[in-house]
This record gives sequence, C-alpha cells and structure tokens, in this order.
Amino acid sequence: MEAVFLFGLFIILLMLSVPIGYAIGMVTLVTMLHYTSMPTLMIAQNSVAGVDSFPLLAIPFFMLAGNLMSGGGIARRLVNFFECFIGHITGGLGMVTIVVCMFFAAISGSAVATVSAVGAFMIPQMVEHGYSKPFSAALTAAAGTIGVIIPPSVPFVIYGVVSGASITGLFTAGFLPGVLMGVALMIVCFIVSKKRGYKGSSNPPSLSQIWSTFKDAIWAILSPVIILGGIYSGKFTPTEAAVVSVVYSYIVGRFVYRELDGSSTYKALKDAIVVNGATTFMVGLSTAFAALLTMEQIPFKIAAFITSLSNNGIVILLMINLFLLIVGMFIDNIPATIILTPILLPICKKFGMSPITFGIMLTMNLAIGFCTPPYGINLFVATAISKVRMEELSRELIFLIGALLVVLAAVTYVPSVTMIFLK
Repeated sequence: MEAVFLFGLFIILLMLSVPIGYAIGMVTLVTMLHYTSMPTLMIAQNSVAGVDSFPLLAIPFFMLAGNLMSGGGIARRLVNFFECFIGHITGGLGMVTIVVCMFFAAISGSAVATVSAVGAFMIPQMVEHGYSKPFSAALTAAAGTIGVIIPPSVPFVIYGVVSGASITGLFTAGFLPGVLMGVALMIVCFIVSKKRGYKGSSNPPSLSQIWSTFKDAIWAILSPVIILGGIYSGKFTPTEAAVVSVVYSYIVGRFVYRELDGSSTYKALKDAIVVNGATTFMVGLSTAFAALLTMEQIPFKIAAFITSLSNNGIVILLMINLFLLIVGMFIDNIPATIILTPILLPICKKFGMSPITFGIMLTMNLAIGFCTPPYGINLFVATAISKVRMEELSRELIFLIGALLVVLAAVTYVPSVTMIFLK
C-alpha cells in the first residue's frame, strides 16, 4: 500500500506539471509523515550527502565543455569534415548529422548539448538540400540520444555513483552500443533517403578538399582522443577528464578558432550553471527519495512482485525494458536512474546480467525517452530549432526509434555487446 501511495502521488504531481525536483521532494516528505516515524531531517541529510561526491563534479564540467564547444566552432568544423567524406552519397547529409552527433557525444556527454549544437547547423542544411523539415528534425533528435551512450556520459556518472559500478568500465562498455545506435540510424536514413530521393550535397571530394577540412578540424578531432585516451590510459579520472575538456575547449575556441568571445563564454557559463543547478537539486532530492525506498524495503517488495510474474529471464528483462521505456516518456534520466537502480539492478543481477550491462540498458531505455512524447527533451530542442510541430516530428520518429530498439534488444540479450572490451 505504501508503494502504491508513493508512486501514485508522484504520478499525480507529474500530471499536474509540478517540476520533477519538487515532486520528488514533496512525495518523500508526505510519505514519511504519513507512513513512517522517521524525522524529516533525513531528507536534508540525504540530499546533502547525495551531492557530496567527487565523481558528480564531472557533470557540471562536461556540461560547460559542451557549451564551450558549441560556441567555439568545434561542432561546425566537425560537420564540414565529415560532410567532405559522406555528404555526396544518397542520404549523405543525414548520415553526416548522425556521425557528427556520435563524435560530439564523445566530447560533451549530453544529449541536449548534442542536439542543439549539431541541429543548429545540420537541420537548415538538410532542408536546403531537399530533405523534409520534419524528417531532418526527427533524425537529429534520434541521433542526439547517442550523446549519453558514447562516452563520456553524464548519466553513466550518475549510475556509477548510485550503483557503485566502475565509471571507467561504463565508459568502455558504452562505446560499441553507441556506435551500433549510429549505424542503425544510418541504415534507416539511407532507406528513407533512397525512397524519397534525398540526394547528396556535392560531388565526391578531391584530396585537396579532404586535406583542407582535416586541417581546419584537427583540433576538434583531437578533443575526444585526448579526453577518452586520458581516461582509458589511466592518466586521469572521468572527473579530471571533464576539467581537461573544459580547459581544452576554451583554449581551442578562444585562441585557435577565435570564435569564443567574452559574451559567448559568459553564455556558456550561465547555461551550465542553470542546468547544473537544476540537476544537482534533482540528484539531492532523488537520493533522499531512494533512501526512503531502501529503508521501507520497497525495492525488495517490487522485485519480489516482478519475479513472481515469471521465472523466465528473457520475459523478465523484456518487462523491465517496457517499463523503462514508459518511464522514459515521463521522467528525466537522472532522477529515474537514482530511483530505479536500487529497485531493478538486483532483479537483473539475479538473471545473470552484470551491473555494467544493466547501466547501459537502463541509460539506453531512458535515452530513447528523450525523443518520445510527451516529455522528450530532444524533441523540444529539435522543435525549437526547426519550428516543426511535435505531431509532424513524432510521425517521422517511428522507424528511427525502431532502429534504436533493435540495438537495445542486442544490449539486453547479447552480453558481448557491452562486455567485449572489458574481458
């Protein structure tokens, strides 16, 4: 009954458009007062303890790095470089959008930063070359989900803190699934482009053009090499890598490309502060919420109920995926990760799934929620850039989401997809 009251009240508050951070805090407080004798001071204690974490420092720095790269010309140069290689084939500009989203994901760690940075350049270009505006926006929104799968990834940091799993291990495991997501979207893009006649943007490039765009983009190309190379080689931790990415982004944008002036730097700092403030608020209260769940043994009760429905691991994992896809439609990735990890991780471990694989599966499910109504944050960004109505954009997303679901199934049922580089 307690779990029904808690989650029912939470859903009601979300339906009333109460901001999710406040909803989490209110649900925690009301449930404690109604069902427990615990002091409400516990909420403040757990909220502070939840954000008192060195790995969590990576989040604001990756956010700031993504903003600096967007304003510093790095995204545009990546577009020019990859367009030189594949922009001339059928559906080439759409594929460029996907590849640049994959590359930018290896810099920013954020889906929203990826969609806004790449979409601002690529959606107008695709429309100019004959692509429909709804398809251009939908493709960018779907490709933006890769931003939280290919490392570095802000949600992986959150999951690692909550579950105790290795953040470096999560970064390593997320690389192949992220690439597979990109490949799946490129296949759909090619099929749709072939059917609708979306031609390439130019003739095949000459060697001089390739060399010219490479020289212009070399500093942008080196950024993920430095960031991820430093993490995998053990030179610095993910948090230190986030700081390095900020310094590198600022130097390249300010002194190499000379596009990062005082006003754009201020905007990057302001946007990062605002987003990080909201994120930290949610993380703190979500930690208190998760602590209440644990104290009242609600995860154990829910896990017992789910496992009572079937003893078949394939069926249980399918049910968990469907549940997470629905959750991702309504709840942001970060609070969902903090709340659901202690509930679902023990179930998946019982059926032989490693904590690393579960982290990838969880994040991918919630990332797909970024481009599904009604909450989908990627949809909001793509809509704002393209001025396309949500209904039109959602129709174009059906096959793109289908491609992502195929990769999700592979992650869930084929352990080597996530563990191949960890063995």
